[in-house]
Amino acid sequence: MTLQNSGLLVARILLGLLFLVAGWGKLADVQGFAGYMASGGVPAFLAWPVVLFEILGGLALILGLLTRPAALALGLFSVATAVMFHSPADPAQMTNFLKNIALAGGYLAIAITGAGAWSVDRRLGWGTAVPA
Repeated sequence: MTLQNSGLLVARILLGLLFLVAGWGKLADVQGFAGYMASGGVPAFLAWPVVLFEILGGLALILGLLTRPAALALGLFSVATAVMFHSPADPAQMTNFLKNIALAGGYLAIAITGAGAWSVDRRLGWGTAVPA
C-alpha cells in the first residue's frame, strides 16, 4: 500500500498547493480581491474569510489534517467559484470552468479515500480508508 499512500500524499500536496498559493497571493491586495468578488455578486467583506479559507484549507490538505472535511469544502468551493465566476457560456471562460469542475473531482476523491497513512489524521488516529 506504499504506492497508494505516496500517491495520496502527492495528490494532497498538489491539490493543496493550489489553494495555499492562491490565498497567499491574495494577501498582497485583499482590497483588489474584494473588488473582484463584488463584481461577481459576492459581498466584499467576505474577502478576508475567503483568503483565510484558501490558506488554511490548502495547509490542511497538504498536512492531511481534517482531510475529508477540508477536501469536501475545497471541492464545493471550486464548484461555487466555477459557477459564479467562470460561465461555460463564455468560450473564453470554458477552460477555467472545466478546470474548477475537474479540481472538485480530485477533492471529492480525497474526501472519499481519506488522507492515507502519511498524514496528521493518521497520526492522530482519525483513520483512513487506505491501509498503512
